[in-house]
Amino acid sequence: MKYEEVLKNAREKFNGSCRVCRICDGVACRGEVPGMGGKGTGNSFIENVKALDRVKINMRTIHNVSDPDTSIELFGQNLSVPVMAAPITGTTINMGGQVTEREYIEPVVLGCKNKGTYAMVGDTAVPQFLLDNLDVMKENNAPGIVFIKPWENENVIGKIKDAEKAGAIAVGVDIDACGLVTLNLHGTPVKAKSVEEIKELVASTELPFILKGIMTPDEAQKAIEAGVYAIVVSNHGGRVQDYTPGTADVLSEISKVVDGRIKVFVDGGIRTGVDVLKMLALGADACLIGRPFVTASFGGETEGVELYIDRLESELKGAMTLTGCQDLKSIDPKVLYQSK
Repeated sequence: MKYEEVLKNAREKFNGSCRVCRICDGVACRGEVPGMGGKGTGNSFIENVKALDRVKINMRTIHNVSDPDTSIELFGQNLSVPVMAAPITGTTINMGGQVTEREYIEPVVLGCKNKGTYAMVGDTAVPQFLLDNLDVMKENNAPGIVFIKPWENENVIGKIKDAEKAGAIAVGVDIDACGLVTLNLHGTPVKAKSVEEIKELVASTELPFILKGIMTPDEAQKAIEAGVYAIVVSNHGGRVQDYTPGTADVLSEISKVVDGRIKVFVDGGIRTGVDVLKMLALGADACLIGRPFVTASFGGETEGVELYIDRLESELKGAMTLTGCQDLKSIDPKVLYQSK
């Protein structure tokens, strides 16, 4: 299967909920929430892509780098690439209704497992979706990371226990979902969390705990205070708040404040291996990618997901070769062009 076929098949299966544009930048789907777009004007989704586009790379070709190493160790496993599939849930709500939750998530979980990385799964207003996701992880003996919406803590802790039983290697809360309109529309309200509430969630499990939805240095500091293993710099794909900056614009300052004390992951507008290189140079330890994994699953099932991961690895290796980076540790701000 060629990747062009994946895109064509996906366009049909999305049933109009996603146009599978040549550049996935949020313009055609602006305001389509529910759907695959960004909230309101769509500015936050669009700005994620624009912020990354503004980051330029210094090309270096006099060096001894060959066959760069794209691997990284996370959660006790050596990953082939510093990329994980972001938690996207809600096929019937957002993705056109032609593909079930299980039909969508199983190829993502299996494709990531087969290619040596992690799939993240999540929950939403339909409780069965999380159960389906956990069943897929367990049945396929696939290590995965489970994200739970910021419900009341008692509810979150119950779902963390379900994730533990399913063999999750880490759990987290996408705290940026506290403003997600689709949840309130279904009568399942979510809420922001205090540092003390986050501490309670961290203490409820022995698994690494990830807090997703950090966009400012001071909130990164609060996450550290709460004892999390990692944060995800994220504006929820532009789906919760209009007119936020792109994640690439805020990542560097957040990473400087964190200063290696916890892991820093990032999502938002990442589409290619070159984008991954940019985010690592800005200070991320690894990246999450969302919408393209949905497209890959819809359009090519497990093979489509594997094709996409292969594509990312090839692009990242090429970018590392042309910036003189032999491994991920050598990717730092020196690869970025700073205008005078």
